[in-house]
Amino acid sequence: MNNKATKTNSHGFTVREDSSIGEKYFYTRHSSGLDIYVFPKKLTTYYAVLGTRYGSIHNRFRRDGDSEFIEVPDGIAHFLEHKMFDKGDGVDTFERFSKTGASANAFTSFNMTAYLYSCTSNFYDSLEILLDYVTKPYFTEQTVQKEQGIIAQEIRMGEDNPGRALLFGMLGAIYEKNSVRIDIAGTVDSIAKINADLLYRCYETFYNLGNMALCVCGDIECEKVLETADKILGTEPRRAFRVESVQEPEPRGVYKKRFTRHMQVAQPLFAIGFKDCDIPDDPKERMKRDQALGLISDMLFSKSGSFYNELYAEGLLNPDFGTWGGNEESYSFKSIDGESRDPEAVYRRLMEYIDRLHRDGLCREDFERFLRVAYSEYIKSFDSISEIAEKSLSDIMKGYDPFDWPEVIRSIDFDYVTKVFGQVFRDENAAMATVLPLDDKTKSES
Repeated sequence: MNNKATKTNSHGFTVREDSSIGEKYFYTRHSSGLDIYVFPKKLTTYYAVLGTRYGSIHNRFRRDGDSEFIEVPDGIAHFLEHKMFDKGDGVDTFERFSKTGASANAFTSFNMTAYLYSCTSNFYDSLEILLDYVTKPYFTEQTVQKEQGIIAQEIRMGEDNPGRALLFGMLGAIYEKNSVRIDIAGTVDSIAKINADLLYRCYETFYNLGNMALCVCGDIECEKVLETADKILGTEPRRAFRVESVQEPEPRGVYKKRFTRHMQVAQPLFAIGFKDCDIPDDPKERMKRDQALGLISDMLFSKSGSFYNELYAEGLLNPDFGTWGGNEESYSFKSIDGESRDPEAVYRRLMEYIDRLHRDGLCREDFERFLRVAYSEYIKSFDSISEIAEKSLSDIMKGYDPFDWPEVIRSIDFDYVTKVFGQVFRDENAAMATVLPLDDKTKSES
């Protein structure tokens, strides 16, 4: 059953509506090349997020017309995000937002950089500020050098963070070549190689408006969003070009089975990663596989399931236990994280549990239950304007349509989930990172 309808409104926006979820969005490509998505919600708050397909993994790239790839220092996308708030006139961007009553922020992930704000009034004035500062870079060698000191301190603080060490320890264990294994902020040595010319090169490459998208959510008028874009971006087409970013070929299987670091923690931490080595090229197929991996994680490792409850009863797990994952065109993984007095025992029991499921099969009733949960969680996500805007932008950056999820969820059957489980949750695709207390290191050395 097709519940989706598409039409065009009087302002040139394509309207996509899904009657099964009672939601719709408006889309247009602005004359500047920027993709604009408006998600109408009759609420008292507003949210806007402007993103570019540029994250920490994009460190080797070329533009249309370039014969050679350029390789840039690790951490430069994050560095660029920081520098976008600096302006030549000395006016602080956050002060500009404070005058309109908006709360602004930004973040860099593996595959995107995003600039956002939320507010209860003056939405269009704040939108002017967002579009203005993100499209007007200002870098000098002096300001770059100053920022190098600030970010170097941030990196050193991150090196003392057990959660960060666990995350990149796990990624560095399952990936040998892919840049997702590298800390988003880079290293002190890598950011020391960044200069103003490199920042402008990366900005001009990835911040061309044809590589970006704007998602806004709230009680918003499409006509006024267009008027604001016209005012700040102009109505003349801007140069848009395709960016090709490449990763070194990644071997199948994991790079190494274990990563261990000793830090100031009260109890050992663990992250068991499973690497997906069969990522589909088609975006909609990636959506389906990503959803299937989420369902499998819920079926196997939810706190209502047998694995968690058995190990919890034995004192091997505590409530600080969960799963998460990453899914992109060049990488895909699932991680099972938690605390345990004996991480190796948890790993051994987990692999025994998975081997048993390979022999006996997954539980069809669990599959049907969590499939219903997945659909209801998707519906529930439309109660939050920040979740609507950020999740939709994340989907768009991956080449997904945000309203394809209900169709994708409905297309997944038990046989498909069983197939994906058999491909991904295998010993050769698994590795574990641990962060152990410092006294464990002392005991092992004595």
